[in-house]
Amino acid sequence: MEIMDQKNSKPEEEILSQQAAQEELQEEGEPKEAKPAAPADEDMAYKDKYVRLLAEFDNMRKRHERERMQLIKYAHEEVIIECLKLYDDLERSLLAFKSKAEVDANLVRGLEMVYNRMKELMGKYEVRPIVAVGKPFDPNAQEILMQQETAEFPDGTVMEELEKGYTLGGRVVRTAKVKVAKNIN
Repeated sequence: MEIMDQKNSKPEEEILSQQAAQEELQEEGEPKEAKPAAPADEDMAYKDKYVRLLAEFDNMRKRHERERMQLIKYAHEEVIIECLKLYDDLERSLLAFKSKAEVDANLVRGLEMVYNRMKELMGKYEVRPIVAVGKPFDPNAQEILMQQETAEFPDGTVMEELEKGYTLGGRVVRTAKVKVAKNIN
């Protein structure tokens, strides 16, 4: 009994024999049905686009990581700025007590201990004082409160520091308040 292909109403054997004949013809050298191949330029364009997207993604990832690290590094900036006021007050108190002759030595030692702990804390968070005296005025790190005419210092040199300035991780968080020399003409 012959099984009939329901689509073509031909016997299955006949359909199979026609397929075998086509395969033999293709094997003998007749061209197979050609699929339209993508040109090499199109392949290169896709590869170039892929490489560019990959590089852009990598750059974005690195930028995001840098921004995240900066956010972590400077997240405590406002608290540090407030602590600097206390740090300066503590330093001034310590100097005042050391300059007096009739002060309890234990009080001075206690203030020194607290000051040193505060100094360690500032070092831990990379808070550094700005060195200004004897150097040329830097508007990025210093603020002029006074100018004094003098022949002792070159023009524009910081003569005196009225209030310390500080950096946090290399970034200025408080400018130094300074007195600057002005040459006499």
